[in-house]
Amino acid sequence: MMEAKNIPSTPAGRLKLFFTFFDARWEDLKKGSWGKVVYRDLSAGLIVAMTAIPMAMGFAMAMGMRPEHGIIAGALACVIGRTFGGSKYQVYGPTAAFIPVIAALISKYGTDSGGTFEQAHGFLILNSIIAGIVLILMGIFGFGKYARLVPNSIIVGFTVGIAIAIALTNAEDILGIESYADLLGQDEDIRGGLISNIQSAISNIHKINPWSIALGLLTFFVTRILLKISVFIPGPVIAIALSTVLGATVLADKNIVLVKDIYGQIPNNFFVFTAPSLPAMNGAVLLDILYFVGAIVFVSGVESILCSTMADKLANNKGTPFNPDKEFFGQGMVQVFTPMVQGFPCTGALARTATSIRAGAVTPLAGYFKAVLKITMAYFLADYLELVPMACIGGILVWVATNMIKPAEIRDIRRHGNFETLMMVYTAVMVPLTDFLTGVLSALVLYFIIKKLFIRAK
Repeated sequence: MMEAKNIPSTPAGRLKLFFTFFDARWEDLKKGSWGKVVYRDLSAGLIVAMTAIPMAMGFAMAMGMRPEHGIIAGALACVIGRTFGGSKYQVYGPTAAFIPVIAALISKYGTDSGGTFEQAHGFLILNSIIAGIVLILMGIFGFGKYARLVPNSIIVGFTVGIAIAIALTNAEDILGIESYADLLGQDEDIRGGLISNIQSAISNIHKINPWSIALGLLTFFVTRILLKISVFIPGPVIAIALSTVLGATVLADKNIVLVKDIYGQIPNNFFVFTAPSLPAMNGAVLLDILYFVGAIVFVSGVESILCSTMADKLANNKGTPFNPDKEFFGQGMVQVFTPMVQGFPCTGALARTATSIRAGAVTPLAGYFKAVLKITMAYFLADYLELVPMACIGGILVWVATNMIKPAEIRDIRRHGNFETLMMVYTAVMVPLTDFLTGVLSALVLYFIIKKLFIRAK
């Protein structure tokens, strides 16, 4: 891969570059081949859009948000990210790494704690805007390179920990232990965190619905098998469609919980301005702001740099590599504007970026096509999306969780010795058992302290 050239070394120079739309990311859109490139980007955008709709809905519901919020967030984040970000290939949208962060905020400031969903969402928007401003400043002042200092053992451990949390958190949906009677009279925001969902699953184990389990497993295996056959097959869409048809016909009388039973009708007036809000200020709220802003900045920075690095390698990019400072700036713009239009924080999506590249994406046009096609399809399918069984959403998320754990990455960490392996395991355990930032920060502190002591001992 070529080294980046003419990278500005001053804040003013970086800012000028960040607002230059036609930069090096468009270098492959050449006069003699633009028609072929546009076609490849269009087809890649279509494939990713079809794959992204059920995943975005699942991520949103796992976070305690509404299904349409995931669709909106994914589309808008992709437009903003592809406009201001630093990568040619990266696809932006809802990601699993944000699930524990956003779910914790929504639970703490929403109906679970005596508030309302609107209050919690407004507070999330405030935290996201602050985090976005921090990321913008980090990009302007050249902090992009520091994201690469996070040890790979902790990154892999963090990914495994998030995967475990996602799989366990969605146990209720796949087991079908929420019957229609249980849902009557409850508020819309009934999604809990990891511990509460496990406790709920155990206490309601006698309500297990075998038909719900069957739909969840069907969704999981159809998605997995079809995507193994070809990336051009929209596995999640076919799996969801098949399970939804079965739920509405053959299994119509089997007490299967649908999306509409929890969230009601899915509207198609997607873009509605949502203002930030601040609870009554006290020391605890201030600490929460510091925590959630720090978590959003960390996930945005680390995951976007990882995704951009992976994208350049996967695409065998022989041109200009991604710009980490511009990527930070783009992430900041995503976090400032996306939540204010019924969205929530997003970042570079590893699986969707990989799918886009394998489907032929060449320039940022693929991201724009993905956003437009996703919103268009969701607009016309809104009435059908609410008929999706919740077990299917659980099946999709469990597939996402299993896809996050890469045996090759774990083997690579093990080859680096016992210390790196132990740090990976520590992070993987602490992330789901405590909370996201506590697990990662404690791992980072331990890592660098032990490393420093080890170097001194030598």
